[in-house]
Amino acid sequence: MDLRQLRYFVAVAEERHFGRAAERLHMAQPPLSHAIRQLEGELGTALFHRTTRRVDLTDAGRAYLDRVRAILAEVDEAAHHARRVAAGAVGHLTLGCVGSATYSLLPALSRHLATELPGIDFSFRGEMLAPDQVEALRSGAIDVALLRPPAADPSLTVHTLRRDRLVVALPAEHPLAAKTQVRAADLAGLDLIMHSADRHSVMHDVVLGVLKDAGVEPHIRHEVAETSTLITLVAGGLGVAVVPEPVTALALAGVAYRPLVRPAAAIELAVAHRADRNEPHLARTVEVIRRLF
Repeated sequence: MDLRQLRYFVAVAEERHFGRAAERLHMAQPPLSHAIRQLEGELGTALFHRTTRRVDLTDAGRAYLDRVRAILAEVDEAAHHARRVAAGAVGHLTLGCVGSATYSLLPALSRHLATELPGIDFSFRGEMLAPDQVEALRSGAIDVALLRPPAADPSLTVHTLRRDRLVVALPAEHPLAAKTQVRAADLAGLDLIMHSADRHSVMHDVVLGVLKDAGVEPHIRHEVAETSTLITLVAGGLGVAVVPEPVTALALAGVAYRPLVRPAAAIELAVAHRADRNEPHLARTVEVIRRLF
């Protein structure tokens, strides 16, 4: 027996008439009658009481109809699900977000993805350093990363999304907070709070590069792994920090943000995934993220 026979059976059972069922199925009546007889032969029981005017279901036919309807509904749902998977409309993905973009980007991104791709179940991991994201992509712990390049790994595909300018996070009562902007040279001799060098933070290297270009010898007082901890220490008056502008969304009391100038500097934000991953739902997610920017 095949699905076609089952659909024929349901049509006859609902129409109670072979002629009307044949019209509904857009076929001639003799092949329909033959298919039903063949089905009854395979089952070894009659499904219909036939008269010259109509057909009625037998007890076996009524029981069979309930099961067949359920089977066909499952088959139709399976086909619909397969098409949605092929179109990248369903699935599960874990996104890892670099700490400096977690506070400004993640809330808007999660809402946007829920609207654009409602059939995909997203999990999010925030406050990740780029090296940890690269390792998590390799291992499959995350599927997509929003990170700060460079991500020098040939196994990854990386698309730049935007450039974020750098700002200085200051204790609100700090003298530099009275300025509208802060030069890199103004940071000479100040206690700096930075992302950890031993965790290979991209921001650590960027800040050192900016200070070097300005001829400033850094005085690093604290190194931390998480951006939220970094800003908390600034609020506590333990030093100043250079961070990407999206961190200003972390509006912690006691912290003032001022643009960094002379030199003005920026850092890239990118989306990355493993190059050998080609699932439709992952490709659609990356497409939606790139379009958002």
